[in-house]
Amino acid sequence: MNRIIPRIGSAIVTAAVILFAVCLIADFLFGSYFVCMFLPIGYIMMAAGLHNESNKNRRVAANTGMAFAVVYAVLIFLVYFAQTTSVRFGGLSEQAQAILDFQRGGLLFNYDLLGYGMMALSTFFMGLSVQADSKADKWMKALLMIHGVFFFGCFILPMTGVFTSMSDGGTNTGGIAALVAWCVYFLPIGILAYKHFGKGN
Repeated sequence: MNRIIPRIGSAIVTAAVILFAVCLIADFLFGSYFVCMFLPIGYIMMAAGLHNESNKNRRVAANTGMAFAVVYAVLIFLVYFAQTTSVRFGGLSEQAQAILDFQRGGLLFNYDLLGYGMMALSTFFMGLSVQADSKADKWMKALLMIHGVFFFGCFILPMTGVFTSMSDGGTNTGGIAALVAWCVYFLPIGILAYKHFGKGN
């Protein structure tokens, strides 16, 4: 079970990233929000597997990565559950809509970025915990750690007001392109993790 569960999690991550990219390209907002709630489930399962096999001298990095993974999951569930329920069914005042509607770039949009910043920190520390014994594992470790760089943009950009132009709810083509590019980057992590956890079976 210690390898089956994280392998399933890796498969969920891979599928969620693919479906998220498809929904973005197809401009299917509900689908993209819905899929995003499965990504943290798969990621926590995957991260728990990496944590379980970490050596004692790398356990602090693994523990730190797991802690940030949980923070990421909580923030993302709050954001996207709100989008698929309260925001979707309407009945909100204009002020509440501005705060809760992801498309308006308000508070929950900023929480979303914070959540993915926490995910970036988690991948960095999980990468530190990996003992890479093969070429594929070395690639997975490198991709996990490099992904940590996303933390700085996710954490700092909302403070600059760069997303205030989203308040009119218009289509953000540049943002969609950036998210698709992120999917292209993160997809190999899910695939390599799936292969990694399959080696022991």
